[in-house]
Amino acid sequence: MRVDPYRSLVRPLLFSGLRADPEQVQQQVMALCRWLNQDTPLRQRLRQQLQQFFALPDARLERELWGLRFPNPIGLAAGFDKNGVASAVWSAFGFGFAELGTVTWHPQPGNPRPRLFRLPADRAAINRMGFNNWGAEAMARELARSPRATIPIGINLGKSKITPLEQAKDDYLASFRCLHPWGDYFVVNVSSPNTPGLRDLQAKEQLAPILEALQGANTPRKPLLLKIAPDLSEPEICAILELIQTYELAGIIATNTTIRREGLKTTVIPATGRSPTAEAGGLSGAPLKDRATEVIRFIHQQTHGRLPIIGVGGIFDAADVQEKLNAGARLVQLYTGWVYQGPTLLKELLQSLLAATP
Repeated sequence: MRVDPYRSLVRPLLFSGLRADPEQVQQQVMALCRWLNQDTPLRQRLRQQLQQFFALPDARLERELWGLRFPNPIGLAAGFDKNGVASAVWSAFGFGFAELGTVTWHPQPGNPRPRLFRLPADRAAINRMGFNNWGAEAMARELARSPRATIPIGINLGKSKITPLEQAKDDYLASFRCLHPWGDYFVVNVSSPNTPGLRDLQAKEQLAPILEALQGANTPRKPLLLKIAPDLSEPEICAILELIQTYELAGIIATNTTIRREGLKTTVIPATGRSPTAEAGGLSGAPLKDRATEVIRFIHQQTHGRLPIIGVGGIFDAADVQEKLNAGARLVQLYTGWVYQGPTLLKELLQSLLAATP
């Protein structure tokens, strides 16, 4: 029986009390990825070696969407590479696409720490990061000096915390104009629970001016998507779908993290000594899986399969991927499952997809 060193040796250490702050671990990982991203002969060779180990190139896995070629349908979700420092690295880990951000127009530190908590008993995490990032102009500089990515790169746009809701349109628009040359597709994030009032922008009267402004500036035209919360009701989702049709958006991402806490096994988070129900923030991971799939299926039914959906939420194994695809997703994304299962997860998922391909 093959032993995965990450799951048997590395993960227990990272998840133990020796590493009480998971955000610090992620920052260390991103520092290494940023180093690997630099365009030198040594780091090019290292990326190639990683790709030989983690990736699984096969024409049967390829997808084409919005005129873009995806080497496979599994991507990295927004939130991991917040500042776009490793855009050329994600293909080396086998991803078929990667979404950078969330990025805001104004640089911002995010919420006070601690703000990221693991719930191993639930294979879940709670985060209230608050869109901590260096700002859109800094991301543009990072992408300008990075090697060209070999997979589609999306950019997830959020609203700066200091920007009033009534000025949200201008905030999103400034980031979009700055980063437009660097993204293959763009995502309007109005569904994070960690910026005060942000989810209010999912309401039709708030969202319409933002989408109108972005599409007005979208020249040459690039795919513009919307990322929604799993906590929306069916009538609220239908209202958003009407806007997507009106402003000719290219697709939708279902879903972001949830503010719900039902059914968790974790009773106390060691880092805080409090219950998960007492911790503000978005819940991701396995507890989100079923609701995210329900939302995907509902959108697919309402749009008769005509609106491309990227499915995200609770993917840990091949059955989870297939469930999202069967529900109507064209592509899927990983985040929490990749953290828990480690870098070999992607190749395992792709091998299973190939095994199921006629």
